[in-house]
Amino acid sequence: MSILLYILVTIGTFLVMEGVTWLTHKFVMHGFLWYLHEDHHQPKYQGIFEKNDAFFVIFAVPSIALFYFGINPELNYLFFIGLGILFYGMAYFLIHDVLIHQRFKWFKNTKNKYLVGLRKAHKIHHKHLGKEHGECFGMLYVPFKYFSM
Repeated sequence: MSILLYILVTIGTFLVMEGVTWLTHKFVMHGFLWYLHEDHHQPKYQGIFEKNDAFFVIFAVPSIALFYFGINPELNYLFFIGLGILFYGMAYFLIHDVLIHQRFKWFKNTKNKYLVGLRKAHKIHHKHLGKEHGECFGMLYVPFKYFSM
């Protein structure tokens, strides 16, 4: 495969991950794995980690496996799918944990309309303390109304 095709596979995987994240968040995290996600909506202590952080590991496993099978026996497209998942995970960390939840105070005073819209949409998501009646399950795609609020 050409380098351009590998780049397109990586970018395409990154974009598809938004849909995977939306579906996983709505039907898995707010579904049968709510017991891992619940402490994210109802924090009870101020520790460094919460049970919800297990989802970083859950999403990392396929990426790591794709890296492995993407270099054995030689470099192939699976490596670049794993790379797209890794890049999405890095973006997720920066947007969700750093920007929105302020685990690190790196973007505390941003005035960027897109980033402020992401924060607003996530606040709406967290106004629901239970697993029902949720909205705004994605991370990078946010309905337009949150940018004009």
